[in-house]
Amino acid sequence: MKSPVPLLDTVTRYILKRKGKQMRPMFVFLSAGLHGPINESTYTAASMIELLHTATLVHDDVVDDSNLRRGFFSINALWKNKIAVLVGDYLLSKGLLVSLEKDEFRLLKIVSDAVREMSEGELLQIEKARRLDIEEEVYFEIIRKKTASLIASCCATGAATTTNDRDTQQKMWQFGELAGTAFQIRDDLFDYEKHNATGKPGAADIREQKMTLPLIYLLKQSGRGEKRHIISTVKNHHNDPKRVADLIAKVESAGGLNYAHEKMLEYRGRALDILEGFPGNEYRESLRQLVLYSTEREK
Repeated sequence: MKSPVPLLDTVTRYILKRKGKQMRPMFVFLSAGLHGPINESTYTAASMIELLHTATLVHDDVVDDSNLRRGFFSINALWKNKIAVLVGDYLLSKGLLVSLEKDEFRLLKIVSDAVREMSEGELLQIEKARRLDIEEEVYFEIIRKKTASLIASCCATGAATTTNDRDTQQKMWQFGELAGTAFQIRDDLFDYEKHNATGKPGAADIREQKMTLPLIYLLKQSGRGEKRHIISTVKNHHNDPKRVADLIAKVESAGGLNYAHEKMLEYRGRALDILEGFPGNEYRESLRQLVLYSTEREK
């Protein structure tokens, strides 16, 4: 991460001091160990993934105009959008160059596919947010591209460093995609749970006019007039605490949270079924535990 540009070094040091749980590199290492001995290629894959993931977080904060990341000021809050975008670009290029410097073209292809899908998912979400009344299938397509594709690439690249079997790599991609979808649904439920725990609307997704699964379920159960009122709240009154609290209560009473939770368990179960198809070892058990943690975590 060293650079001859002092400003870049300052920003990257700030990022490194505030790194998150690093779950995605864990998926890389455990997926590799499931199929063979962890090696230098595995470390290359994990480094690529973490650099690319960090780049997307920096860019997401610019897109969402967010001033906080993991409880600290975001890059754009401290250094403004122009520098944040350029730092994100730098991290992205570093991530891709790691594979080229190590002649790991197979890893580059897998990860590049994920980067393309993540960009498409973000743009699809922005496009659909204009109307807000989106179908459940569109929601799943958005999270498949935005979130699940990167976790899928973690599992596929990890496997690719320890086995040349394409079918195995493809199954690991599918496992990661399903686990990533369950992971995102769990994320969608946090806002509502925060509200229930504190009595105050968390509702960051509602304030950002994002249609998540519990809300989509409510819309599906509502008549035309009620649907218009819900969309009006999200579109025009998302900063009104009372309107937002009322909307959260409606989501819960309609069964939206239970529905989302059941869907999360469905995707998690399908992911674990794929995992069970591989020979048992400590890495398979650790992957199972990681999937369970990612869908049962409290923050």
